[in-house]
Amino acid sequence: MSRIARLLPVAGLLLATTATPAAYADGLDMSHGEAVKLFWKSEEIYDRNAQTVTLTGGARAVRGDVTVDADTLIGYLRKKAAPQGQPTTPPPATNGQTGEADPMGGSLELYRIEARGHVHIYNQTDQGWGDRALYDMDQAVMVMTGKNLKLTTPQDVLTARDVMEYHSKTRMSVGRGNATVTTNDGRQIKADVLVSFSAPDSPAPAGQAQPAKSDGSPLGGGSSKLDRAYGWGHVVLRTPTQTATGDRGVYVFASQIARLIGHVHVTQGQNQNNGSQAIVNMKTGIATMLPGSDSPIQGLVVPNEANSSQAPK
Repeated sequence: MSRIARLLPVAGLLLATTATPAAYADGLDMSHGEAVKLFWKSEEIYDRNAQTVTLTGGARAVRGDVTVDADTLIGYLRKKAAPQGQPTTPPPATNGQTGEADPMGGSLELYRIEARGHVHIYNQTDQGWGDRALYDMDQAVMVMTGKNLKLTTPQDVLTARDVMEYHSKTRMSVGRGNATVTTNDGRQIKADVLVSFSAPDSPAPAGQAQPAKSDGSPLGGGSSKLDRAYGWGHVVLRTPTQTATGDRGVYVFASQIARLIGHVHVTQGQNQNNGSQAIVNMKTGIATMLPGSDSPIQGLVVPNEANSSQAPK
């Protein structure tokens, strides 16, 4: 069967569409300098006034090693600024039928991608899921919403109820609404709002090539190993033997030590200590209560568990 194709010189780009179920448009220039490839199964819809292109029926965006799959993808376009020292972009092209200025004329760039329905974003090591996602290329920020929000790395799983954010430039992940980080060895940090930072790239040994730096894509480039996490509101730390709660806290993944502040409760078995601050070693299971100005340290020690080497102290 012959293939029918037409070329659309839209937005200063050359897009090819075919009658086959899967088509793609190559060469969309992102503001960070790398092209994004778009694939779709149904149709593409260009809105010249809104300066958007909508891909339906199951769509995919690929930039480097990062892929975004969704039921629908919407690309937002804008006028591409002329390089410094070069003349400004000429006036918009004229619509041949009406004689009016064409808002999609000239050279445009893709600056935002919106994904709707069954969103799955992934690279070789990390994956994220949601119902809807918005990725701003200028800020290198991805925001996901919907049910069953999840971000996985080889070391950890981050979930949230309301919103999940990923800030590539600062290596920051944010979970809002019953946010939880669970490590592979069973440690868990939970809070109303949980902000975690990935560790910076380690320098390569002498004589070896340096690892690739983050390219500003969601989940793209650099280390995905978490360095530290900050929690606000109903903070809960869990190990196989111990639970600690507080109003806010910080956890350092390398040392596996956390600090909790405000209405702190540390429970192990039937033993419980209460106070305003605590240092919790999630590796050894030892929690150290610290004095505070607002409340004294109080404890309940059950005799048959009092000799436990991991009891709060």
